[in-house]
Amino acid sequence: MPRDVPVGNGVLLIAFDAKYQIRDFYFPHPGRENQSAGRPFRFGVWADGLFSWVSSDDWTRDLRYQEDTLVTQVRLRSERLGVELLVNDAVDFYEDVLLRKVEVTNLKNQPRDVRVFFHHDFHISESAIGDTAYYDPATSAVIHYKRNRYFLVGCCQRDKGGFDQWATGAKEFNGAEGTWRDAEDGVLGCNPIAQGSVDSTVSVHLKVEASHTASFSCWIAAGKSYSEVKTCNQVVRDKSVEGMLKRTADYWRAWVSKESMNYGDLPEKVVRAYKRSLLVIRTNVDNNGAIMAANDSDVETYNGDTYSYVWPRDGALTAYSLDISGFAELTRRFYVFMKNLITREGYFLHKYTPDGTLGSSWHPWLAEGVVQLPIQEDETALIVWGLWKHYNEHRDIEFITDFYRSVIIRAADFMAQYRDPTTGLPLGSWDLWEEHHGIHTFTVSTVWAGLQAAARFADLFGEKDHADQYCAAADEIKAGAIKYLYLPELGRFAKTMKTPTAKTEQHGDARREYDTAIDSSLMGIWYFGMLDPEDPMVVSTVKAVRERLEIKTAVGGMARYENDAYYQVSHDVTAVPGNPWFVSTLWLAEYEIRTAKSPDDLKAPQALIQWAVDHALPSGVLAEQVNPYTDAPLSVSPLTWSHSQFVTTLMAYLERLRGMQRCGDCNQPLFDYVRRETEVIPARISDFRRAGE
Repeated sequence: MPRDVPVGNGVLLIAFDAKYQIRDFYFPHPGRENQSAGRPFRFGVWADGLFSWVSSDDWTRDLRYQEDTLVTQVRLRSERLGVELLVNDAVDFYEDVLLRKVEVTNLKNQPRDVRVFFHHDFHISESAIGDTAYYDPATSAVIHYKRNRYFLVGCCQRDKGGFDQWATGAKEFNGAEGTWRDAEDGVLGCNPIAQGSVDSTVSVHLKVEASHTASFSCWIAAGKSYSEVKTCNQVVRDKSVEGMLKRTADYWRAWVSKESMNYGDLPEKVVRAYKRSLLVIRTNVDNNGAIMAANDSDVETYNGDTYSYVWPRDGALTAYSLDISGFAELTRRFYVFMKNLITREGYFLHKYTPDGTLGSSWHPWLAEGVVQLPIQEDETALIVWGLWKHYNEHRDIEFITDFYRSVIIRAADFMAQYRDPTTGLPLGSWDLWEEHHGIHTFTVSTVWAGLQAAARFADLFGEKDHADQYCAAADEIKAGAIKYLYLPELGRFAKTMKTPTAKTEQHGDARREYDTAIDSSLMGIWYFGMLDPEDPMVVSTVKAVRERLEIKTAVGGMARYENDAYYQVSHDVTAVPGNPWFVSTLWLAEYEIRTAKSPDDLKAPQALIQWAVDHALPSGVLAEQVNPYTDAPLSVSPLTWSHSQFVTTLMAYLERLRGMQRCGDCNQPLFDYVRRETEVIPARISDFRRAGE
């Protein structure tokens, strides 16, 4: 189930599912630890003897955000109960507290007693063992705690300083389902404390006049001690939930609009989606710099793990989107975070947790008796590429100096040496989809780009020998790609050249084996600049990608690759080669932007951008992929990469449009969309042979 409206502040991240249940409660890092372990926090209403959880079928739910904010605007309506609720949720931008304001409207023409229930299914530090839940009279709140994790549930009504009733009790033990069952008769038992595997439920009782509205507010403060949550509780009472919601909305409006932008001819709906993408990305960025791939715990049911990790590739591509849209303060934190993770040998491993420890992996160190590095080399290359893009955009040379020896040179030396002496290509590693080991066109393209970036840095810092070495290695990689990865008989690049074995090597090139499946990652051949987008080899490759991966249903979009089995919906691979992915669709859009010659040529990529907008959730959240028949989100939602690629594509569109719309007299652009400068290439580097420049 997707996470329709995540809210967070870089420390506390809370995500609601499509039924408006809190499902993920991350603290003290987005992505770690999930204090709910993916279990639902229920929200229910009792009125005139009838009870219903808002996740039930008798409710209609509309989950959105207030425009340009990370404050929700949720409408819930039950005709059976005769009530409508308007709820605003936000994590305060400064305090680690979930704020909730609830307005209850009586839809009937008579006064009524309405009771609202909030259930909390904490699994503190991702385990229910040894938790405690109790009512704290000193704060008029319910508190859950274990070791150095505390969560305080508070409330404020017009004439009361706390809840009307509460319950704490056992769950998932000896047949106990939890205190949420206690709520269904409209009355809670007020048990003051429970320990072990426990939950809690609290209630607010309202008198609502005929066709009138009553309101209250509540909150959940997170901290590492009782003192922290008690202090936060007092801050909320002093400032009020309404006041803190307003300041948080004001903060996010200022944050997302900090760059003065001219959006050219883009529709307002697309502009709103751009801003929403930036805000959603921010929810998945830890304040220590870690950029999380996604934080939707439902994916655990698919493979027993989550996307709550830092993949260097996803992080670098997201950092690039933030750099070009004006959020350098976040990207600096990301690169500082990554600086401490590179190995002594000069590569990054598979993925990392937000606290900087090594994440889980399925890449082996030994395959068929042969030792191999368990890496995706594109992840190392893209960090160096991303650092150059960052420097080119912001020119913060003192910042980048700290990375020159420790990251750039170390990684570039590794990439220059980790190559096959016969082909000049990088040695085998795992592909960007993490499924196959070999020599991949996408990876080769990124390594070329990483070495080019390192050469530019070396020239910038006056080290000619390093610049020469990296440029020469890049030239050999490009030549090897054309010779070994472009297949003239197919008129396109191969996805992968399988890693040669000792047996195939002794027979020479004739025994080389290829994976020739059409894959959207072939877009990397132009995306990172190794070949010009209009090179005939690129044109024919993109043509094959467009024709073979287009989804031939009413939903449309582009598949990731042929016969993609991940969350596969259809085996009719002629019409549906795979589920439509936002990243794959937006890569095609960006290609058409790069090759456009006139404003009319931009209509096709604008339609693809619009496709992404139209297939978002009503809240603006983008999943990883969608069902090719029903348009329902599949896999994780939101996916940070989907949003970052949307930002990157939109910025590419505006840059191209700016270049096309020039004054007939002075040849200057008719509009500037944001501070942008021509890429700086050190003077001596221009003497080297470089493709695509």
